[in-house]
Amino acid sequence: MDTSLFFLDLLPLPTQPTPTATFSTVLGPRRATVATQGADMDQQRSRPTWSRQIEFTLAGIGCAVGLGNVWRFPYLCYRSGGGAFLVPYLFMLVVLGIPLLYMELTVGQYTRRGPVHALANVCPLLKGVGIASVAISFIMCIYYNVVITWALYYLFSSFQAPLPWQNCNNTWNTPNCTNHATNSSYSSTASQEFFKYKMLEQTSGVEDTGEVRWELFLILLLAWILIYLCIFKGVKSTGKVVYFTALFPYVILIALLINNTQLPGALEGITFFIVPEWDKLLSLEVWVNAAAQIFNSIGIGFGSLMAMSSYNSFNNNVLKDTLMISIINSFTSILAGFVIFSAFGYMSHLQGIPVSDLAVDGPGLVYVVYPQAFTNMPVAQLWAVMFFFMLLCLGLDSEFAMVEVMVTSLMDEFHQPLIKYFKRKELFILTICGVAFLLGIPCVMQVGIYVFQLMDHYTAIVSIMFLAFFEVVAICWSYGVNRLSDNLEEMTGKRANIFFRLCWLIIAPVLVTVILIFSIIQFKPARYENYVFPPWAQGVGWVIAMASIIWIPLGAIHTLWVLPGSLMQKLKRSLTPSALDEMSKMPYYERGGKDGYPDIAVISSNIRLTEKPIQTNF
Repeated sequence: MDTSLFFLDLLPLPTQPTPTATFSTVLGPRRATVATQGADMDQQRSRPTWSRQIEFTLAGIGCAVGLGNVWRFPYLCYRSGGGAFLVPYLFMLVVLGIPLLYMELTVGQYTRRGPVHALANVCPLLKGVGIASVAISFIMCIYYNVVITWALYYLFSSFQAPLPWQNCNNTWNTPNCTNHATNSSYSSTASQEFFKYKMLEQTSGVEDTGEVRWELFLILLLAWILIYLCIFKGVKSTGKVVYFTALFPYVILIALLINNTQLPGALEGITFFIVPEWDKLLSLEVWVNAAAQIFNSIGIGFGSLMAMSSYNSFNNNVLKDTLMISIINSFTSILAGFVIFSAFGYMSHLQGIPVSDLAVDGPGLVYVVYPQAFTNMPVAQLWAVMFFFMLLCLGLDSEFAMVEVMVTSLMDEFHQPLIKYFKRKELFILTICGVAFLLGIPCVMQVGIYVFQLMDHYTAIVSIMFLAFFEVVAICWSYGVNRLSDNLEEMTGKRANIFFRLCWLIIAPVLVTVILIFSIIQFKPARYENYVFPPWAQGVGWVIAMASIIWIPLGAIHTLWVLPGSLMQKLKRSLTPSALDEMSKMPYYERGGKDGYPDIAVISSNIRLTEKPIQTNF
């Protein structure tokens, strides 16, 4: 922090435009209003913005809409009784998804910082939540790109005629292979065997690492090259790419839906999707799964959308973006549900079994069940190419956001040292992508599917609930609903309405707490199909989970350590927004004014910093 700014009060005001963001808060019992320009005023002025606001909206949609909309949402619907899942899902969207997304975008746009600095300003005691969100996004970007690698592998394989998973006459097939799914546990379909024995060449368990799958290794390298080429210029290049990656999947989804609805049995599948089994609504697990899907799908707690919104213009209409991103995200899930369940109906018609008896699991829904449906469609290669290209587009823009969180946060914190060392931001981004590529190599070994499942279970299921809980506590309760509404009024001229204030203050914190408690009570160790990971592997999983969670208590300890005063004074200051910035800017001899609180001047876009305290009465 540059403490020399405190001695600029006698200089004339600059004629250049003032920074577009300030940070208002209330300090101490005397309630002196303070507005600071952030950690680095020069960097604030030069922070890039989206070329057009629609680019942020599309990037936000691309970030929220991902592979989970195509496989996790239909899978949860299937497991939760079809249409019965839609009721709690839509309810959680209204009272949890939209309000919390509104909250994150507001904080990101107002502070003009990534999640680390934004959370440190909002609640210094819980600044570790911001660091944890960066850690979890980086861990996820490592294994999420493996899913994109699989999509590319299937995309390249789809140009073959016949499709390689269409029959059992291949070298990788076993004697138990069958061309049509059955309920027998001793047989496997051609699609299942292509996934297991051709693409993955998976071993019998995590104890047997096997060798590197060089085809997947090279495709993973290609995937990271694609990611880098799309983001190396920051929001300027990402903003152009999302025009295609965010919009084109809808063209393919609609084309697939038109095709699928003409297939025999499709109506039975769609009926299963939209007609609820009302008794399922009595299960608490269904409601918790619906809330968890909203969190994972929109990306609450991951920091991606907060980082992206920090590049918005200061007066952007945050509510409009919130509604567009969240509603289109849920619309995409429901549209994908119609596409997937119409294919389920077609498969149940071919196999002569009810839709409810189909063998469906999570990732296998995309890479086993649906590819199997292609084999009986006319022009199978065309639909396969379109489907897997759609998965590629959905995966890419979600991956953009995860990498952007790491880049934005590190550039915010270490901008000058990084530029001095790497010379160009593009080389720094290349380094981030290279490190993530190297860390992802275990996922493209023959043991890779087990590594992937372990990372996904302890990151997307365990860690994210803790992060979401502490983020809600930091912003909704510590920073406060009134301050958040004041920030909105300063940016847009309108305060948050009573519905959002009620959700922020009561409904969202209560629901997130219930989800966290239920997740802990109902926690089950990681497994893949019928394989249960050994205790040492579960231990590795907890290490992966703690790699993000540990930053929350470490951040709290660090904040209490660096703040001056007694323990009670430290606690009070640690709950004071922007306290760390103010402490770092003040001369040492002034850190501890009357009542244990420093005398801090009011700073606005038109007022110079001054050492002379300003008394403000309310």
